[in-house]
Amino acid sequence: MVQTTIPIQAGSAQPAWRALDVTRWVAARPHGVPLSPDLDGTPAAVLIPLIEREDGLWVLLTQRTAHLAHHPGQVSFPGGRLEDSDEGDPIACALRETEEEIGLTQDRVSVLGRLDERLTGTGFRVTPVIGIIQPPFTLELDAFEVAEVFEVPLGFIANPDNRSRQTRVYDGRERTHWHLSWQGRTIWGLTAAILVGLVDELASGAV
Repeated sequence: MVQTTIPIQAGSAQPAWRALDVTRWVAARPHGVPLSPDLDGTPAAVLIPLIEREDGLWVLLTQRTAHLAHHPGQVSFPGGRLEDSDEGDPIACALRETEEEIGLTQDRVSVLGRLDERLTGTGFRVTPVIGIIQPPFTLELDAFEVAEVFEVPLGFIANPDNRSRQTRVYDGRERTHWHLSWQGRTIWGLTAAILVGLVDELASGAV
């Protein structure tokens, strides 16, 4: 395991949403609207770890290692497919996978709720789970799955100038995705779509 201490970050996270803003927003919306049962997919869940910093909320992301079978080298949330021990609970899955991948124990996460289920192009039905993390905290990365972790301010994602729509060929098919670049890292696909959807709802005045 690789031990990493996440320091206090410096920088602008405007608009400076706080944990209370997101808590109110999650409480006021339907929790985890499921996809149609007619759509096939492997149940999975991810944690959206929001960190309360002095200048607002930042999101913790992982860079997957290059040798993994699914989404090698991509930026993602901690998470994975549901296992029998999760007893069908996406929140249990997201917390378990987060602890396994980056060593963030479940007692450090204040779960706010679930966002709408999403279907990936690789056949997963993913439930995003929002959680608030209070720093400081220490992580232990699973070196087999996670190359590194880093943080991005939600305010950066909320700025339309920092994101674009791009088309990629995946398994012989063209797909259009949200694309963001942060300090030399590329965020795209499902991760970018969830983040853009989250900040756009927050910015729309839903809080």
